[in-house]
Amino acid sequence: MSEQCNESCSSCGEDCADRKEGNPDFSAKLHEQSRVKKVIGIVSGKGGVGKSLVTSMLAVAMKKRGYHTAILDADVTGPSIPKAFGLKEKARGGESGLIPVKSEAGIDIMSINLLLAKDTDPVIWRGPIIAGIVKQFWTDAIWRDVDFMFIDMPPGTGDVPLTVFQSLPVDGIIVVTSPQELVAMIVTKAVKMAEMMKIPVLGLVENMSYFKCPDNGKEYQIFGDSHLEEIAAEHHLKILAKLPIEPQIAAACDQGTIEQVEVNWFDLAAELLEKMEGMKDA
Repeated sequence: MSEQCNESCSSCGEDCADRKEGNPDFSAKLHEQSRVKKVIGIVSGKGGVGKSLVTSMLAVAMKKRGYHTAILDADVTGPSIPKAFGLKEKARGGESGLIPVKSEAGIDIMSINLLLAKDTDPVIWRGPIIAGIVKQFWTDAIWRDVDFMFIDMPPGTGDVPLTVFQSLPVDGIIVVTSPQELVAMIVTKAVKMAEMMKIPVLGLVENMSYFKCPDNGKEYQIFGDSHLEEIAAEHHLKILAKLPIEPQIAAACDQGTIEQVEVNWFDLAAELLEKMEGMKDA
C-alpha cells in the first residue's frame, strides 16, 4: 500500500494488494423480451398472516384499475397463488424462455406449482437452490408489458427475501401483519431488514383485524387488540388497510375465484401505487 493511500480505490490506479473492492453486484438481468415497470414485494415476518391473500387481492385491485399486473410467487415451498386463481394450466417453456400462465382476468402468474407434475409434490430443496429458482422466475420468464409485478415472499428474513432484495429492482414493499402482540416484534424485524437493504416500506396491511357479525353488525377483535397503530407510529409508516375475517374470501381462495371478489379494502393501497413515479397521476 502506498504511503499516500487514502483508501479511495475507485480513483486509484495503483495495483495494490490491499485494494478494497466495492460491494459486489448481485442484480439479475430481466429477460430481454420482458418489460416490468414497478416491482412490489409483499412480505411478513412470520407465516400464516395472509400474505398470499394480500398479494392476490392487490394484483386484482390494480388489474381492475386498468393496469397489467403480474405475480411472481417466491414462496416456493408453500405456493398458494395458483389455487387462489383456479389455475389448471402449466407454465410453458420454449427456446426463448418460460411463459407465465394467465389468470381468467389476464394476470400473469409464475409459481413453482405451475412447473410441477402434481400440485401436491413437495419441494424439498435447500435455501440457496430455492433462491436460485426465484431468480430464474425473473431472468428466464417472459413478462410482457407489466405495469405492476407483485412478489409473494416467503415469511422471515432468510435466503429468498435476501435474494429478491439484492437481485431484483424492488421499488417498495408492503408488510402484512395480524393483531397478535407477538407479531409486532416479527414485523419490526421485516421492516428493519428492508431498511438495511434500502428498500422503501410503502405501508402496513393488517389481516384478520376484526370480525363483523352478520347478525348484529358489531365488530369483534377475535385475535385481541390491534397493535398496528403502535407499529406504524414507531416506524413512521402508513396503514394501508385493515382486513376483516371474511369467510367468503377464504371460500373464494379455495374455489379459485379470488378475481370475482368485490371489496374496496385496497383502495388506499391502490391510490398509493398509482402515485409512484412513472405511473398515472392520481
